[in-house]
Amino acid sequence: MRLLNTYGHHPLRTYDDPFRELILTILSHRTTRQDELAAFNAMWNRYGSWEAIRDAPVGDLIPLLEPSRYPERKAPYIQGVLKRIYAERGEPSLDFLADLNTADAMNWLLSLPGVGLKTASLVLLFCFHKDVLPVDTHVHRVSQRVGLIQPRTSAEAAHGLLRDRLGDDPQVLYNFHRNLFKHGQQICVFTAPRCPRCPLTDICDYYAVHVGDARSKPSAAD
Repeated sequence: MRLLNTYGHHPLRTYDDPFRELILTILSHRTTRQDELAAFNAMWNRYGSWEAIRDAPVGDLIPLLEPSRYPERKAPYIQGVLKRIYAERGEPSLDFLADLNTADAMNWLLSLPGVGLKTASLVLLFCFHKDVLPVDTHVHRVSQRVGLIQPRTSAEAAHGLLRDRLGDDPQVLYNFHRNLFKHGQQICVFTAPRCPRCPLTDICDYYAVHVGDARSKPSAAD
């Protein structure tokens, strides 16, 4: 509730092309949104169709994705996804996932080249309003510091642990993700978290250990 008051409520939106969002999410790994879009636009402007991207020489595709980090990995992943979906579905569409239950939809996405738990969860929650919780680096870091999960909990394990704590309402899961993402970007940053600006200090394990205790200790002058 505090982060809702700080960052606002975000209604779930409808995406016109979930397949495009999947490819963008693959490109987004360890990349800024600006560079992700730059890589996608360079690829699309060069080839103009998913079929042409699928059939392009991978050596020609890699330089176009250089705005995104690890283009030498992402180019084969994207082509692998395209080849797989054309072989199975005959078209570049993920609309059939809407009719699958969450577990089956998740398993299908996870079987694709380069698609891990975070990518699959983002696509299922954002595009299909499934009851999953994406855990990126920001959500993972804030959840650990506040104490929602144990310090050594992996990001993969955090997907299920946090989802179990929050319930199965996609709107709640979406706002939790969005607001912890913003909090991790703006206040609970990786180095030197901006604790004086944080609305969670009275319930935060990190603050209690690293800031609160230090303030309560007497100084040498005392």
